[in-house]
Amino acid sequence: MAKQPMLKFVTVGRDMPEKRVPNLRRKDFHEIYAEYADEKAKEQAGRCSQCGVPYCQTHCPLHNNIPDWLRMTAEGRLREAYELSQVTNTFPEICGRICPQDRLCEGNCVIEQSGHGTVTIGAVEKYITDTAWEEGWVQPIAPANERPESVGIIGAGPGGLAAADHLRRAGVQVTVYDRYDRGGGLMTYGIPGFKLEKDVVMRRMEQLEQGGVGFRLNCNVGDDISFEEIRATHDAVIIATGVYKSRELPGPGAGAKGIVRAIDYLTTSNRLGFGDSVPDFDSGELNAEGKKVIVIGGGDTAMDCVRTAVRQGAESVKCLYRRDRANMPGSQREVKNAEEEGVIFEWLAAPKGFKGDPVSGVMVQRMRLGVPDATGRQSPEVIEGADYTESADLVIKALGFEPEDLPALWDQPELTVTGWGTIKAQYGSGETDLEGVYAVGDIVRGASLVVWAIRDGRDCADAILTRLNGVKKIAAE
Repeated sequence: MAKQPMLKFVTVGRDMPEKRVPNLRRKDFHEIYAEYADEKAKEQAGRCSQCGVPYCQTHCPLHNNIPDWLRMTAEGRLREAYELSQVTNTFPEICGRICPQDRLCEGNCVIEQSGHGTVTIGAVEKYITDTAWEEGWVQPIAPANERPESVGIIGAGPGGLAAADHLRRAGVQVTVYDRYDRGGGLMTYGIPGFKLEKDVVMRRMEQLEQGGVGFRLNCNVGDDISFEEIRATHDAVIIATGVYKSRELPGPGAGAKGIVRAIDYLTTSNRLGFGDSVPDFDSGELNAEGKKVIVIGGGDTAMDCVRTAVRQGAESVKCLYRRDRANMPGSQREVKNAEEEGVIFEWLAAPKGFKGDPVSGVMVQRMRLGVPDATGRQSPEVIEGADYTESADLVIKALGFEPEDLPALWDQPELTVTGWGTIKAQYGSGETDLEGVYAVGDIVRGASLVVWAIRDGRDCADAILTRLNGVKKIAAE
């Protein structure tokens, strides 16, 4: 009788891939986790309890068939595991690296709830697809039949690329328009290499190009091409621009030199990784080397900024967040990684103003948590008389992102937006009030996760295919 490969959680402990030691990893932008070896991947996948109600799958936005591909991995059926994982997930190797598994699949694992330590789902997912690339199992898209219809996608981030992949597999002609010189959106220019090395994104871009997806890069809709031109060219249009407008800091001195936006800071750092010439880094404006750095915010973008500053050789790095650790929106795993690398967190602290121009300090007010707000989280309240000043040479604003005013930028007053400025679109399909125009990802949800953008892109592609198969012309006449 064959040896049972599963249900090992009682006898085998949770074991993540080896993590590089902080004093080494803080010197470069390489990913901090090593890859599983084959036997270790089998062992950890075999810890899955194969429960009857897989909460890991339920709490995954893509509803990935996690128990089945874990079992296949444990049994050595790795190619089958890869083929099953990519049925629901366009970019499993990316989600395996950057999804907040502690809040999604792993955080809801049944054996985690029973005290045995969660299955390392993300690390196994990464291992499966990295192996698939190495073995040549990942091939360019090759539609069984080409179709005459075309879809234009504005934005080469995860939502737009997921839709492009899905549509090309059905034979639809796809053109992606993006303002940047490389595709990938925030996966390329926002997320640092120590979480997602850029060759991982670039090989997906190459695969999409080889599969027939057309890219018009350095193309700013509204300037280089009008939205109406795109609508007239294609049978359907998907808006997948993401949200890039940074929330501003209030308070006196907020406009001082040395106070910068997180998106500018991270983009500069990632461009350097590509070998680009970046004058704002060379001038020192977006370079943390030798500086006392203060990052304001408590989300994953703030974690990206503090850990980037460490690697650039900052003298000190502190993160100010107005709530406590338990109430921060960012990944607890990322906070731990940052602390290991020397970042100091000042919880229950909010900026009141700034000293100097260029900036020399942040005036900080101490906070406490009061009654819950409309979302159920406790609202921070100022503790009077507890203000103090933190020295700073570089202040990075990581307070989140808001949508740009697309109806105005694109001269489309009929494009309906919500009270938050996001595009109003139907749940599931992404249909907007404009005929033949869809919207997906952060431009609909507000700043969210890559995995949700992938889900939206795939769902929207399915809705468009249903419409096209109904032989209903949906382009602007």
